[in-house]
This record gives sequence, structure tokens and C-alpha cells, in this order.
Amino acid sequence: MSRPPAAPSAGAVPFAGRVELLGLPTDEAASFERGAAGGPGAIRAALASPASNQSTEDGLDLATAGRFGDHGDLELSGGEATRREIESAVAARLAAGSRLVCLGGDHSVAHPILAAYGPRYPGLTVVLLDAHPDLYDSFEGDRHSHACAFARVMEQGLVERLVQIGVRTLNDHQRRQAERFGVEVVPRRRWSDLARLELAPPTYLSIDLDALDPAFAPGVSHPQAGGLTTREVLEAIWRVPGLVGADLVELNPRRDVGGITAVLAAKLVKELAGRLLEG
Repeated sequence: MSRPPAAPSAGAVPFAGRVELLGLPTDEAASFERGAAGGPGAIRAALASPASNQSTEDGLDLATAGRFGDHGDLELSGGEATRREIESAVAARLAAGSRLVCLGGDHSVAHPILAAYGPRYPGLTVVLLDAHPDLYDSFEGDRHSHACAFARVMEQGLVERLVQIGVRTLNDHQRRQAERFGVEVVPRRRWSDLARLELAPPTYLSIDLDALDPAFAPGVSHPQAGGLTTREVLEAIWRVPGLVGADLVELNPRRDVGGITAVLAAKLVKELAGRLLEG
């Protein structure tokens, strides 16, 4: 299922060698429990902690001047305006030549992020790490719920390929949706299938922290037992080729235990930034 690498769309600004954080502090599309709007702040605090530094596991120092920055949090208006504001802000940073690690917030932010990424990167493959497929056509009467984000992405043709890894809540409706959109689902019990996936650039990685087992990431609103380990998520980050963007979502500081999920998220942000800087 491999294909030749796809280039950015005509007229796109080349990558300027800079990765930026962009905070998207919204949880209005979350079901069951709110709190993910506090995620960006908690991740930044963990990144700034003197308990660690700015180096990745392969020794890349993100503190090198001009390579890793923070574009701050968007001030979001709510509702449809929030989606427009996210899409516009992401498109502007991409037009400036940056690559982004977007910090949620709930997973509904993936839809407007990919609305900006898709036109710039034809042939884009999205790799989703998540306990949930987020493919509901509508959830609790809301077609823009965080449980529907990738149904909206796929029905609008924003990406060419969607591979979902770690899923362990696939019901009949979402199974039919996956078949409808040609989504490739790798359930948690088939983690070893990841090694056989043929992925080609450009790729985008979307990480919902509930992909991890609650033993590693208790600070999420929808914990699901039997999830991925921290090392397995890192392996996925390092394995995905030609990474051009990422998001990290659904950290709920209200449910965290001793800040360990925020520390985990900060670790993942650093490794994502390192991969994005590879060019």
C-alpha cells in the first residue's frame, strides 16, 4: 500500500526548520467529562520543569536557538467560530514555514487542524493513536463532538489514508463507518501488526492520551484499560516516516495523579518535535 512521497502543494512555503507548539484550550466538544481545556497549560508546565531538560532520546537539544518555539494558546470563541479560528491559525503557521505540535484540548480539534494540513500536503496519511476510533456520524446530537472528529475528516476528503492504532472500543456503528471510509484499524490486541504497516510520507500523527493504559496516563477523561505502554507510543512516533505535523490531546489535569500524565505528555512533545525537525 506504499506510494511515492507526496510534496507540499504548489506554492507552499518550504519547511523553515522550526517546530512550534500551538495550544488549543477547548473542551466544549467533549462528552462525559470536561477538563481537557487545561491540557496545554499542564504540558507547558511539565516541559519547563527543572526535573528534566529539552533533549530528545537521540540527543537532539531542542533548546538550540530558533528551532523549537511556542506560539502560545489561541483565544477561542466557541462553537463554529472555534473551528474556523483553529483552521486559520494552523494554516498561517504552516504558511510561515513552521511545523506544529498542537496541544489539546479535546480531540475535536483534529478536524480543523487537518482542514489546514490536508490541502497543503496532498496524499497525507494520518496515524491515530487512540482508544476510540472517533468515527461516530453524530454523538449525543453533536456532529462536531470529539467522538466524531475523524468522521468529519474522512467525509470531507481531507486526508488520503487514516490508520488507527490502539483502538479497543470499536462498536458496530463505528465499524461500519470505518468500512465506509476505508479506515485501517489496528486494535490494541494486534499491536504487532504495526511493524508490517507500509507508511509513506507525508504523515501526520494524532495522539489521544487515552491510547495509553491508565497505568501510564491516568489523567484523561475517558480511561480505557488494556492500552498502550509509554514505550510503545514512543516506538510509533519513531517509526512513522516523513512526519509533517502532530497533535497531542485529551490530557485532563483534573484527573491526573501527581502530574504523571503531564510529564508523559511533555516527553511525547519533545520526541515529536525531534522527529519534525528531521525535515
